[in-house]
Amino acid sequence: MTSMETDGGGSSEADLPRKKLSGKKIVLFIVLPVVLVVAGAAAAFFTGALDGLLGKKHEGEGEHVEEEHKEPDLPPYTGPPIFVEVPDMLVNLNTGERRATLLKLGISLEVSRPEEQVPITQAMPRITDAFQVYLRELKVDDLRGSAGMYRLREELQMRVNATAAPVKVKDVLIKEFLVQQ
Repeated sequence: MTSMETDGGGSSEADLPRKKLSGKKIVLFIVLPVVLVVAGAAAAFFTGALDGLLGKKHEGEGEHVEEEHKEPDLPPYTGPPIFVEVPDMLVNLNTGERRATLLKLGISLEVSRPEEQVPITQAMPRITDAFQVYLRELKVDDLRGSAGMYRLREELQMRVNATAAPVKVKDVLIKEFLVQQ
């Protein structure tokens, strides 16, 4: 076969001009499928469909393990409420001015069981320190009205529970509250 016979009046595949991919075809056949795969993977991850593959446990799973290592529950305490007194505190409030504004605060902590009094009493220096740090950053406007008192009690309870963990304080009772400007 000669080269003339190959051409034979027609053109070979090598002689055909090569078509370029247009921008629309690139988007349609390459970019769009990649975007769809990434979006599908993100949706599966955020909806929790991949949790089994990633080794995450659902809320109901794994509780059996915790229950096996958990101490047995004590019978509920039915006696009178138990209170632990916090020493009275006197702090400067954050006013941003030269004039001092003082807050005098008397607090009692309510615990669930008599056995919890000792750990709370032992943690009292840390509890007082956590209260002092928080109280010194308060402004007078933060303490106005019943909403201010409620937020104060909630913040103090959160701080005492974090400090005295694993003991939980049921309630923070404010015995004395005095702001002097």
